[in-house]
Amino acid sequence: MPPKLSRPPDPNDPDYQRLERRINFALHIGIFTASNSCLWFVRSVTYANWEWTFWLTGGWAMLLLGHGSWLISREKGTEKS
Repeated sequence: MPPKLSRPPDPNDPDYQRLERRINFALHIGIFTASNSCLWFVRSVTYANWEWTFWLTGGWAMLLLGHGSWLISREKGTEKS
């Protein structure tokens, strides 16, 4: 079931902001996955010895982990009682 709002979108609404953050994070995961799978596929098919691919993937994964941590901290901070 896709996430949805039960009322018209309002950028000042906390539910709307939470949904927007989740969708943004999912988009970043998708871009990371697609880019890195393509990069590593080309690297393996061409038998290239690109040392920078490890650093790029690792650095990007760390940024993604930071984004996920930030998202979780925001989710916990805005939970409804």
